[in-house]
Amino acid sequence: MSEVKQKFDGYAAKYDEWFMKNENLFISELRLFQKVLGDISGKKLLSVGCGSGLFESYIDCSNVEGIEPSEDMGNIAVKRGVNVIKFGLIEDVDLPDNEYDVIYFNGSSSYIEDLVPVYGKCLKALKAGGRLILLDVPKESAFGFMYLLGKSLNTYDHEYLAGAMPELPYPLALASSGVWHTTEEKINVLKDLGISKFNFYQTLVKNPIYTNEEPEEAILMRNPKRLPKVTRAAVMLPSSQKNKDLP
Repeated sequence: MSEVKQKFDGYAAKYDEWFMKNENLFISELRLFQKVLGDISGKKLLSVGCGSGLFESYIDCSNVEGIEPSEDMGNIAVKRGVNVIKFGLIEDVDLPDNEYDVIYFNGSSSYIEDLVPVYGKCLKALKAGGRLILLDVPKESAFGFMYLLGKSLNTYDHEYLAGAMPELPYPLALASSGVWHTTEEKINVLKDLGISKFNFYQTLVKNPIYTNEEPEEAILMRNPKRLPKVTRAAVMLPSSQKNKDLP
């Protein structure tokens, strides 16, 4: 996990730059982010792996606390209004029980190897009626395959990827440091922690070459088995599923 910190410590500017250059893709992801958060007025939120606070800068983040392993990125998030309570890994942070209305991972699950203890502590930190939100690029998605192939080849500039790459791909160093979990893997982790009902949303349903052509709306999915084709997906624990006696 220390390697993840080193990678992001040198790429804070490139992270924001990539989203700004891929403006329509960013708008699609932002719409998904805002959709699953819903009305956060008067609620206390925790962003696990808040990064540079780019997405938070488009919402009222006055009640958003953040945990971020990269000081480079976390310092930018602070300037954008996120209250970064810890520069470090979520694995090393003790969260108080029944503290937050919403805890969300906006892409950060893809940089955590063992999800069980992390999701477990977050569920305990939710208030009764709280929500856990996981937004990620699924491993089984088109972008997931592209990142894994680039990671394996140590380059995007390869004959296997010729004609299949978007004009401005995600920085290889950041993609290569990811773990990339499947949607089913995250569902199974949460089921083992006592969760039985979920909400699923998706966006960026086009091939990666075309995802920056125009913004897309977030779509509610009834069947998570259809998620593999999407680039960005959200798994959300409904408020009614909060169990104060989680193991």
